[in-house]
Amino acid sequence: MVCIAAFIILALIGLFVAIVSIFKPKLWKSYTKAMKKAWSCLWKKVRLQKCEIGFKEDIKNSILSRVIVKHPKWTKPLSILIEIVAVIIVLVTIWAILTAIKSLLALWVFGSCNVTKPSSCSLGAEVCSIDESEPTNPLEATGRWFTEWGEIFGAIPDKFRTYDANDYHFNYIDASTNSSDDAPVAVDIFDPGCVVCKNSYNNQKAAGFFNDYNVRLVPFAIQDAGGNYKFKNSAVIVKYMFAAEQVRAKSSLNILDKIFADKDRDGIPYQDKFNEDYTNEQAAKVIETWLKESGLKDGEIKEIRKITTYPEIATKMDENRKIIEDNLKVKGIPTIIYDGKLHTGLWKQE
Repeated sequence: MVCIAAFIILALIGLFVAIVSIFKPKLWKSYTKAMKKAWSCLWKKVRLQKCEIGFKEDIKNSILSRVIVKHPKWTKPLSILIEIVAVIIVLVTIWAILTAIKSLLALWVFGSCNVTKPSSCSLGAEVCSIDESEPTNPLEATGRWFTEWGEIFGAIPDKFRTYDANDYHFNYIDASTNSSDDAPVAVDIFDPGCVVCKNSYNNQKAAGFFNDYNVRLVPFAIQDAGGNYKFKNSAVIVKYMFAAEQVRAKSSLNILDKIFADKDRDGIPYQDKFNEDYTNEQAAKVIETWLKESGLKDGEIKEIRKITTYPEIATKMDENRKIIEDNLKVKGIPTIIYDGKLHTGLWKQE
């Protein structure tokens, strides 16, 4: 292990030595000599052969030489300590390499280098992540580390499959502005409280996406492992959208357009107000005001309010959640299915 640890350490300091050796050429000769020995030792270990004892002793002696003179009794304990440190260096290096590989695979498969908490990956796409609960103890963390490997390998085949929007029986809202039945179907999954979803939706509208495709909007309120909503009023908005659609078709789109595009009298985007300021009751009242302004009668609004409390609305939300999290295994939204592919993250016009 000492030989392997020495190789790892020498490899890490190689860049520094290369720079310094510009001014001190002798340093580079000493470094390359040690590196050759370390590499020879490592190669023998890979082939399950014994490493050169001489090199191992050289490493130890170079560290212990100063200690032996003043404290000879410390030689044996320090020798054991060097072996332990060498093992730790090797194990940490192996763990770091495996973690790097896992992160790269996760980034390719899920669009995020962190499987459990996608939002913490700065390399990922712009998404509102669907995070899982963090492990609370080392045993759970170890188990979760291996579970993530399973999730990654289980999802790799999905990278090569074709997605048909008609295969997924979502509870949805028809957002198409094209009445043609020949237009291809697209499924658009979003959270009303998600800023990336807002930007993605507005990009789609500006590009004419809703005219080119028969778009099925799937409003989805992100929850954590404890059942808490990522955005406090998303569930209220989703319920009102489904309820409004039952009373008058397309009326729910007025709600979404207001949240994603409009601002209040103080110039604050309504999405920010729903996410940060409004209580659930205030959010419901604002939505009902919008419905009235869009032409719905008092009786219709009263009916919508009643429908939001029906179990069938909660059932619709749960059914969509199962498809998104269990079937599609989505780690973040917006997620859009169209043209045979599943796209996660901010939609941009090609």
